[in-house]
Amino acid sequence: MERILKLVGKYYPTFLQGLAGTLWLSVVTVILGTILGMLIALMRMGKIRIFRGFAVGYIEVLRGTPVLVQLYFFWIGLPKILPIEVSDTFCILTALVINASAYISEIIRAGIGAVDVGQWEAARSIGLSEKHVMSRVILPQAVKNILPALCNEFISTIKGTSLASVFFINELTTSYKTVSSITYLALQSLIIAAAIYFVLCFTLSKLLAKLERRLTAND
Repeated sequence: MERILKLVGKYYPTFLQGLAGTLWLSVVTVILGTILGMLIALMRMGKIRIFRGFAVGYIEVLRGTPVLVQLYFFWIGLPKILPIEVSDTFCILTALVINASAYISEIIRAGIGAVDVGQWEAARSIGLSEKHVMSRVILPQAVKNILPALCNEFISTIKGTSLASVFFINELTTSYKTVSSITYLALQSLIIAAAIYFVLCFTLSKLLAKLERRLTAND
């Protein structure tokens, strides 16, 4: 315990920097993943067969392959495909966003599907276009269904960003590796990183539970 406290006292800036990196990766991943996931969800729910088929294939491939394999694929592939030089952080962030979008698209699709079909029929009966029905009637109601699951996805993303440490992207697990390599106190450094992950995810899960209770009370 004494060694752990000494490590915290000496290397807390390194762990804080890693925590900031983890939160940055997670927030950007969820925001961009939600935008892309919305597009994929609408394509899957649409009437154009080729778009629907693409969306189904996109989701199945991303959900059916390991995240680490996807990170390696984008880390190796993007620099070869893009005509400009890109950083490792850009490649890994792109992979995380695309992976998250596959899961978020299903969250959005389920949230929209949970809205009573009568809402669609009532909105169309008063002359609203399909675009306006979705944006003004369905999505506002679907948000209550989507928001808790989206917050859960954010918590999962926080833990999932630890895989970025394989590529030495600035985040919490990378901070653990840095401190461990300097001090040769691998177990103690790992305990500190794990404790930070736990406190962060536990706090967010409690806030999520409070949000769900409030949404339920409003209903």
